Amino acid sequence: MTAFQASILSVLSGQTVSPTPVWFMRQAGRYLPEYRELRASTPGFVEFCLDPVKAAEATLQPIRRFGFDAAILFSDILMIPLALGQDLAFAAGEGPVLGELPDEGVMRDKAGLAGEALASVGETLRLVRAGLQPETTLIGFCGGPWTVLTYMLNGKKAHDRSLIRTFVYDDPEKVMRLIDIVIEASAQYLLMQARAGAQVLKIFESWAEGFPDPYFDDLIIQPHKRLIARVRELGVTLPIIGFPRGAEARCRSYLDVVPVNCLALGTATPLLLGAELQKDRPIQGALDPVALRSGGRALDAAVDGILQAWGNGPLIFNLGHGIFPDTPIAHVEQALKRIRGQ
Repeated sequence: MTAFQASILSVLSGQTVSPTPVWFMRQAGRYLPEYRELRASTPGFVEFCLDPVKAAEATLQPIRRFGFDAAILFSDILMIPLALGQDLAFAAGEGPVLGELPDEGVMRDKAGLAGEALASVGETLRLVRAGLQPETTLIGFCGGPWTVLTYMLNGKKAHDRSLIRTFVYDDPEKVMRLIDIVIEASAQYLLMQARAGAQVLKIFESWAEGFPDPYFDDLIIQPHKRLIARVRELGVTLPIIGFPRGAEARCRSYLDVVPVNCLALGTATPLLLGAELQKDRPIQGALDPVALRSGGRALDAAVDGILQAWGNGPLIFNLGHGIFPDTPIAHVEQALKRIRGQ
């Protein structure tokens, strides 16, 4: 495999690659007409995610259209609650709706079997790997333990993080017990993905912002450290990307403790801070998805700024959050041409 073919993996090993490899969060999804057509074939979103043929097709669509350097599994971070026995549905206009929290003992028993419970996701990965060219990296993922738990504890109100933190103040021992269950289930899930063909794993901690001391350490840093340790204990050696979204001010303390191979950065990351972090570990990010949606000179300037600040070190170009559904396809093409120097 040439250096170009191994571009993402080369970056994750600490190398600087030119042109900078690129993929976008939510690169498969509603901004693509072919995805909207495919999605309409299955009423339920959970059912769609667990259909290996359709989920694989969704994963491959942006690779065919844009030639991204990585494909990321089409799924959802809330597969873990499902594997632990909690009802999950996606209501139109409301997002995820979860049922009552199962008994702790039941969830603890199910945690070790999460990979088996989500075997259809493994089949998706196998189908995707078979449909990719060798030079395209396949990324698997899970949600961060705290983010997953926010949905499990508060169902459809999980978007209100202040309500979720109430659980931490009121019953911290229960919260930590539940996080341990989520960690074990997530580790088993990532093990299954590694065996199914994933080449890189990513931890999406979507709700990492807003913590007073010492809770960022208790609920983000230490659980990520334990999750990675458990994944390694299970024999998985794949590189791991950590994404504590919205926690730019705490990225340094995160990187000092959590043994990720790469740190994904959000849109609010100062370019100077990213350059400092890049001296320690490869970084990924952090184009503003609003700039991508806007296009034009603003998008060119945003791309150029990141490449000038971070392009001389190990960098995977990405967004600081997911593509908006109303992003014009022409703007994605514009960004990719700029990143690749075309």
